[in-house]
Amino acid sequence: MRIPKPGPRPDAAPAAPVAKPAVQLVPAAPGAALERADETVDLLLESGHNPGDILVLTADEPHPWQQHELSFGADRYWAQLAEGTDVFYADLELTRPASRDVVVLVLDAAADPGRAVLAVEKARNSAGSLLVVCGATTQLSGTQIHVEQPVPA
Repeated sequence: MRIPKPGPRPDAAPAAPVAKPAVQLVPAAPGAALERADETVDLLLESGHNPGDILVLTADEPHPWQQHELSFGADRYWAQLAEGTDVFYADLELTRPASRDVVVLVLDAAADPGRAVLAVEKARNSAGSLLVVCGATTQLSGTQIHVEQPVPA
């Protein structure tokens, strides 16, 4: 009996690279990032995205809707993520893993460029096909963030 050598078979096709989601930037004036993110969610829903496919992450203060949902208790809040039937709102420092096809990141204008890049990379790991960054997008200029679909202000 011959025992095969560990590892991929020599005739096996190489694994396909993992595609990163497209990144769209939606600039917003200081203090308007949250409003732009809410407008972006409305546009995504109007364009046919299912509510359960959208995750809104905030890099600073929790979204008011997240605060509202947490007022009913943490168990009910996290159950909404598992149910996947509605837009889910969370802060970037999630205590549980969350991912959706589309992630909308609210990036405060006060974020320094290094923190902004880290926030985008963390949000990108939660996104399937699209990451929309709303807010201080100028913080990302000159960084390694590859923007495939810029969105005008």
